[in-house]
Amino acid sequence: MPSKNTICLWYDNDALGAAKFYAETFPDSSVGAILRAPGDFPDGKEGNILTVEFTVAGIPCVGLNGGPQFKQSEAFSFQIATEDQAETDRLWNAIVSNGGQESACGWCKDRWGLSWQITPRILLEAITDPDRAAAKRAFDAMMTMGKIDIAAIEKAWRG
Repeated sequence: MPSKNTICLWYDNDALGAAKFYAETFPDSSVGAILRAPGDFPDGKEGNILTVEFTVAGIPCVGLNGGPQFKQSEAFSFQIATEDQAETDRLWNAIVSNGGQESACGWCKDRWGLSWQITPRILLEAITDPDRAAAKRAFDAMMTMGKIDIAAIEKAWRG
């Protein structure tokens, strides 16, 4: 039975490519049903892939091949919690090396324009520390980073 709430992501024309990449890259991810258009539509023809159901890290999604009218923006992102530097590096590098781009503070974009926050759990622990001075040191360190460097966060956090 489909989820009551599903995230719908708009793609120009490669929802299936994106879904396959996410399934190969993120744990608990998969590609599901593919719907081919039963008739022509503004940016496609009958038989073209219209939607692709997929799961990203346990979150149900549907990719819509809607055409070039709308672009992804940082107003929506997936935040993926990582356990260590190896997992952080693997996910960040997979996104960036597949036509994506780096951004700041653990954010990057995939080649389809979707934003990702690759966020080590230790970073969240550090910036929510009840010791506000320690939290600020960790936060200030994060603000200088692209991909998060856990050792540098821990060093700043501990003072």
